[in-house]
Amino acid sequence: MAELVEIRDLDDPALDPYARLTERQLRSRRDPDRGIFVAESRTVVELALGAGTVPLSFLMDGSQLRGASRDLAERILAGEWGDVPLYTAPDEVLERLTGFSLSRGVLSVMRRPPLPSVDEVLRGARRIAVLEDIMDAANVGALIRSAAALGMDAVLVTPRCSDPLLRRAARVSMGTVFQIPWTRIGEEDADWPARGMARLRELGFQTAAMALSRDTADIRDPRLKRAEKLAVILGTEGTGLTEETVRAADFTVKIPMFHGVDSLNVAAAAAVAFWELGRDLSGTR
Repeated sequence: MAELVEIRDLDDPALDPYARLTERQLRSRRDPDRGIFVAESRTVVELALGAGTVPLSFLMDGSQLRGASRDLAERILAGEWGDVPLYTAPDEVLERLTGFSLSRGVLSVMRRPPLPSVDEVLRGARRIAVLEDIMDAANVGALIRSAAALGMDAVLVTPRCSDPLLRRAARVSMGTVFQIPWTRIGEEDADWPARGMARLRELGFQTAAMALSRDTADIRDPRLKRAEKLAVILGTEGTGLTEETVRAADFTVKIPMFHGVDSLNVAAAAAVAFWELGRDLSGTR
């Protein structure tokens, strides 16, 4: 049976991951077997658990125990995930610990799952998203949510891209980071773009760089629809894709604009691109 632990000491080291450790400290990239992350909100926590992610502890306020998250609390305390502590306290106490209200639900410290290989993630995939150097965690979460919802089979993130398991990224993704296959395409800066683009070609993917350029294909170009395998590459807000990536891509793709608008933010552009290019070869979903 799991234990319900009422928080009496805010300095308890067991609570450090929720409030006092940086994302870098949580990630422990030098020791992946010890890496952890914090899942925030009941939706994210439940999807992570459903994907087989291993919880190390849970945290929720007393109202959640009796209200919206009561069923989850009962499963935790029944030992469904082993002898994992469930920490609780009044919301005002937890707000002092975390810096925000827990009215959105429950938090959980979880063990980082090992990243699959690129080959594993792309096995059977025909339409994928590649996120190049996108540093804003909210944008990463929004892009992953759109990719999952709008027909992408998998997501790859470049070595300098923000971590999809950051608390904010996973929350904005509404937990879809645990529903769509994803991994990093390389760990070192030198692994992208040249090596990564070459790897995509080896795996049979044509590449579509979403960028503003003179030699662009309209996103409705039938060649994109006919591509047996297509990787849609999106760059960071502001500067966009690197010149090297654009030069190496099979297509440079634009979304037609109106009223003198020159571009969309990356999250909006991704949703349009995924909707248009995430269709199968017959044009249906």
